[in-house]
Amino acid sequence: MTGPRAYFVRTEDGGFLPQRACAGAWNPEELHISPVNGLLLHELERWLAGRKPGGKLVTRISYDYLGVLDFSRCDVAFEVLRPGRAVDLVEGVLSQRGRPVLRARVWLLATHDTSAIAGGAREALPPPEEGRRFDLNTVWPGDYVASVDMRAIEGPSPGRTTAWLTTPLAIVDGDPVSDLARCALLVDTSNGIAVRRRPEEWQFPNVDLTIHLFRQPVGAWTGFDTRVTFGPTGHGLTSSDLFDMHGHIGRAEQTLLVRPR
Repeated sequence: MTGPRAYFVRTEDGGFLPQRACAGAWNPEELHISPVNGLLLHELERWLAGRKPGGKLVTRISYDYLGVLDFSRCDVAFEVLRPGRAVDLVEGVLSQRGRPVLRARVWLLATHDTSAIAGGAREALPPPEEGRRFDLNTVWPGDYVASVDMRAIEGPSPGRTTAWLTTPLAIVDGDPVSDLARCALLVDTSNGIAVRRRPEEWQFPNVDLTIHLFRQPVGAWTGFDTRVTFGPTGHGLTSSDLFDMHGHIGRAEQTLLVRPR
């Protein structure tokens, strides 16, 4: 992989230029949505830092995919839709050539010490070093897929996988990456780690992604216990329990459009 060791380069006037590491799996001349998700969350964190959100933490990220992205410049903008003492709802929009292509709504909730009553989380996954290195490029093409390190704990088998994912690349060249932003980047990839049908024969892109967190992710690795379901009318669902090295952190869902090639 040539060029900066990052998915995007910041322009002098505040835009972002996608690098080849963003190349998609369905079409290498389009962007994979995963690094774009990461960019929007990365820039949201920077924007929030300037607003001093009062210690609130991200507990839900809901991405809606409004169009196909190419390698042209990306711009982002944010707005507080619902400010409050205990909760804020923030919307972020990523555009290309003035056209919105990704919209995210993020709930930020105030924190309280509930460690005395914490419970209900799933057991932790075996660590990445106990997993088997799996080359996702045997299933998918594209530079983004090549940038991901996958360690399989169980599977992959059709519609079912338990695995760890990470990436060594920065989101924006020269910027440190938070654990939350890296996690947000990686989660969309779960639709590609437990395929029910080979992508050469069937298409099953997701039109959205919702991430719910009851604990903030820690560390460079995100763990997935993923199940893919296809229904009888051309729709599907990719469901993932999410983990970090300390245990269960939340859940993600993706709505699929299923159709033959």
